[in-house]
Amino acid sequence: GMDARVHHAYDWTMYTVFSLWDTFRALHPLLSITDRRRTQDFARSMVAKGREAKVLPVWELAANETWCMIGYHSVPVLVDAYLKGINDFNAGEALTLMKRGATADRYGLFEYMKHGYIPGESESESVSKTLEYAYDDWCIAAFARAMERDDEARIFEKRAQSWKNLLDPATGFMRARVNGNWALPFDPTAVTSHYTEANSWQYSFFVPHDIIGLIAAHGGEQ
Repeated sequence: GMDARVHHAYDWTMYTVFSLWDTFRALHPLLSITDRRRTQDFARSMVAKGREAKVLPVWELAANETWCMIGYHSVPVLVDAYLKGINDFNAGEALTLMKRGATADRYGLFEYMKHGYIPGESESESVSKTLEYAYDDWCIAAFARAMERDDEARIFEKRAQSWKNLLDPATGFMRARVNGNWALPFDPTAVTSHYTEANSWQYSFFVPHDIIGLIAAHGGEQ
């Protein structure tokens, strides 16, 4: 296990190697439709690993946390499963672990909670991290709502709107902010340290939890 102890899964299968930044967007949502049995065991595995490590997996490899890539993307996998009725895991424990991961002081989260975005001068990949944290926070809010934990839901619904703080209305692109100002020079096609394996053109569309809001921020459907 993540705690270097031996554990047993008697009536389910423990899975490992959750490369979640690579799989949360499309693979896990697909499997929650096409392979519900394995998805159930994925969820149990993630909660068990969270129990052992005191935080949900980020990019887990053979019972070791690599902290590779960004976000805390066990969250959308668990929430997607739960809302589709794949819910044979401890939801209360899962929510506690989600909140613990979302309020830790690492990878720009302190600045994100303080400013509503991650300043580019304090953390690399600040735009990508801000946008992916905002999406994960929306998932936590949806999970809390489903559990009738409305006070917690409101906290994370507010955090989920952090994407608006990096949308530059003059250019329509998601941009890094350095010392409170838009980072210069700016080329939306450039792959820079402000983005994770991508550029502004790609990340400027990453608001999957508030597509209507993103449309409105660009002036409407037209």
